[in-house]
Amino acid sequence: MPLPQLTVYRHDRRQRALITLAGEIDLETAPLVHAALARCLSDGIRTVDVDLTPVTFCDCSGLSAFLHAAQKSTEADGTLRLHHPSPALRLILDTTGSGFLLLGVPFGHLSPPLGGVPAPTAQAPPHRIVPLASLLSGEVR
Repeated sequence: MPLPQLTVYRHDRRQRALITLAGEIDLETAPLVHAALARCLSDGIRTVDVDLTPVTFCDCSGLSAFLHAAQKSTEADGTLRLHHPSPALRLILDTTGSGFLLLGVPFGHLSPPLGGVPAPTAQAPPHRIVPLASLLSGEVR
């Protein structure tokens, strides 16, 4: 069985941690991401910054790990923020509407990646996009 193609680096400073992920985040390696982020909370870290600069691939498994960690951080009165996502991950975050949860920016307002090249945009689907919060609160009919 080949080794996972992901390396996790962690640097702590008081109650803040910088997690740098390098490699691919997929179904096989997402548990490493989940474990690293959960360990921060169990160690008393309340602010977690995740540097994605060296990440070469991230699928929905990685997004799920990040969303779960963000939820657990919020429940512990902390924050989790992703930094420097790739253009492909930016598109996933914008399309799913989860950018505001993980990047701290409003839905549909991701800044262009470094180099001045705009992030790819998705065509609006023929159905209506409804924020999850509206669905949960019963505001959408």
